[in-house]
Amino acid sequence: MRTGKDIAVIGSNMVDLISYIRRMPREGETLEALDFHMDCGGKGANQAIAASRLGSRVLMLTRVGNDVFAANTVDNFARNGIDTSHVLTTEASSGVAPIFVDEDSRNSILIIKGANGHLSPDDVRDAEDDIASCRLIVLQLEIPLETVYEAITLGRSHGVPVLLNPAPADPDLQLERIRGCDYIVPNETELAMLTGMPTDTLDDIHRAAAVLRETGIPNVIVTLGEQGALWLSDTGERHLPGIPVTARDTTGAGDAFIGCFSHHLVRTGDVERSLELAIRYSADSVTKRGTQASFATAEEFDSVLQDLTD
Repeated sequence: MRTGKDIAVIGSNMVDLISYIRRMPREGETLEALDFHMDCGGKGANQAIAASRLGSRVLMLTRVGNDVFAANTVDNFARNGIDTSHVLTTEASSGVAPIFVDEDSRNSILIIKGANGHLSPDDVRDAEDDIASCRLIVLQLEIPLETVYEAITLGRSHGVPVLLNPAPADPDLQLERIRGCDYIVPNETELAMLTGMPTDTLDDIHRAAAVLRETGIPNVIVTLGEQGALWLSDTGERHLPGIPVTARDTTGAGDAFIGCFSHHLVRTGDVERSLELAIRYSADSVTKRGTQASFATAEEFDSVLQDLTD
């Protein structure tokens, strides 16, 4: 019987610098933004925070820089109940993500990896005992690919299921080296890059997801935004519909989905129900501004679910 954490998140942390704008400036143009907000972010950190707020015991393996952002990032993990024993300091800048959100809630994001680019396979091996005692490993692509591959190998060798969110899309990702994953969760853009196939329509997405499924990954889950999610497995295909909401800020919605899905998957083992809840949790997150600031706690999410059933 495992005695460690529920989830090991191996991935990035960022400082989100969010500007709310009417439109992006043209070349050489200066515009006044509507508002500004700074938040802790990064795909790995976001997913860890979402799962922890819902009640999972989460270990975070990541690297922070040696600048003014680092202490706040570590404190943010600790405030959210995350094990920081494998949050490592690096002689580099912290990761930063300037984000631009327009009046239609569409976002454009730049990523400066900073210390995240120094998270190494050796770091994974150094944390092996603690990672191996977890019930799920969650990965993304804001860290070096060799580190991602090492984590997949570690999970496979210890019988720990691995979930890979192949985001942001990376053309250098080698499909033959991620076949040890139990779950892969791309969006339409990432699915197109993974397969080289169009994903413009739902039929296109079905075909591309089926090709990805043929690589041998047991569960392919494509997030579809307001259209919900598509799940392919040994038992067939299932399209789970989205939840209509009025979006204010879609930043971090995919990470909210992953964090919630991971939490409920570890808790129940029920993939379909975990997907249904992840769709609802993600939909709730886009009704609020910010990234981690938009992620509901377990109590808040219970209230959201109750409102949906009333």
